Amino acid sequence: MRTVDPAKHEAKRRAILDAATMCFAEKGFEKTTTAEICRAAGISTGSLFHYFPNKRAVFAGIFEQDGDETAALLAAAGEIEDPWEAILHILMYLSEQFLQPFAAKLVLEVAAQCTRDAELAELVQGNDRVLRDGLVGLVTRAMEAGRIDPGIEPKAAASWLVALMDAPLSRAILEPDLDPAAELAVMKVILARFLRPVLPIRPPDGGEVSDTGEISPGRSGSPGHQ
Repeated sequence: MRTVDPAKHEAKRRAILDAATMCFAEKGFEKTTTAEICRAAGISTGSLFHYFPNKRAVFAGIFEQDGDETAALLAAAGEIEDPWEAILHILMYLSEQFLQPFAAKLVLEVAAQCTRDAELAELVQGNDRVLRDGLVGLVTRAMEAGRIDPGIEPKAAASWLVALMDAPLSRAILEPDLDPAAELAVMKVILARFLRPVLPIRPPDGGEVSDTGEISPGRSGSPGHQ
């Protein structure tokens, strides 16, 4: 009896999904044929059906793989001692992926398919929940370590972090010539200003800082001061 090498089987499966990802991003789910996926993956139709029963299973497999990769990313980030650096690692990695033109096209396609396929919608939403829950844990750790403003609610912060990561998708569609490195540099600045603790402000001599953060001038700012 012929035995199957699990590593080779998984490698071939991933290769099929990688090829299918580009096909679906280029032509959409409905217009992509299994024959086109096979040509892109360099396999026969019979070989494709050895791994996936139909085209829909291939499409869903892309997001099953995405969920596995997200879980692995969160696990690796959890090993980083500084939770702030762990958060940056996750956001920079995922945002870089989302800045690729094919990723934006694929997300638009899955959004359309999710309106017709409840199981696929649950799969994609489940991946999102795993990511948000993982970020909630890291945000909480970072707050406890004094690396993030403790006044921000962790779940809300995690939701906004995911929204910030999603933003490059629309940018990549509308501006295909974006420079990913420049975009990620700006995102790091935005993240720091959004999450990091606000440093205490020392008012001018004799001035005060209000509850809203406004600074009143001190004696040095008074008219006629010499």
